[in-house]
Amino acid sequence: MCLLVILNVLVYIFTSLSVSDYYYMILGLNALFFEGLYYQLLSSIFMHGSAEHLAMNMLALIAFGYRLERALGAFNFALLYLLGGVLTNLLSLSYLYFEPYSNLVGASGAICVLFGFMAYFMPMLRSGLFLGLMIMSFVPMLLGVQVAWYAHLFGFGVGFGAGFLKARKG
Repeated sequence: MCLLVILNVLVYIFTSLSVSDYYYMILGLNALFFEGLYYQLLSSIFMHGSAEHLAMNMLALIAFGYRLERALGAFNFALLYLLGGVLTNLLSLSYLYFEPYSNLVGASGAICVLFGFMAYFMPMLRSGLFLGLMIMSFVPMLLGVQVAWYAHLFGFGVGFGAGFLKARKG
């Protein structure tokens, strides 16, 4: 998990040093994906729109990821985070049909995968995790902050589904 946090911070520092939106456009998930920039499914997970955006995501990753990483092990945790984030982004591409000029950036979709996975295995936390998901997805919009609410919901569903599959597989 520490490596994921460090990578997020380094990517933010690197991209924020640029005076143009070049990196933001080629590394975020947007319509350029359909022109062959397929790596955006992964790169956009490490992009953030502001220092506050980065800080909120990294605080959530540390707070919730620590416990889950201990339970799964570092490799399986990273696999869940990265593959879940990529699948979440793949599903989030459907939003581009409605908003073709959108640019999806941030780790929150992958973090919501962790929330969903935890919700599957910890029924006593399920309602709290779902409430947290709803708050972080929709309350900022009331304040005029752009939020990829669809990525949060897709991520939670992907994580919950991954938990279901893991429980069935054993």
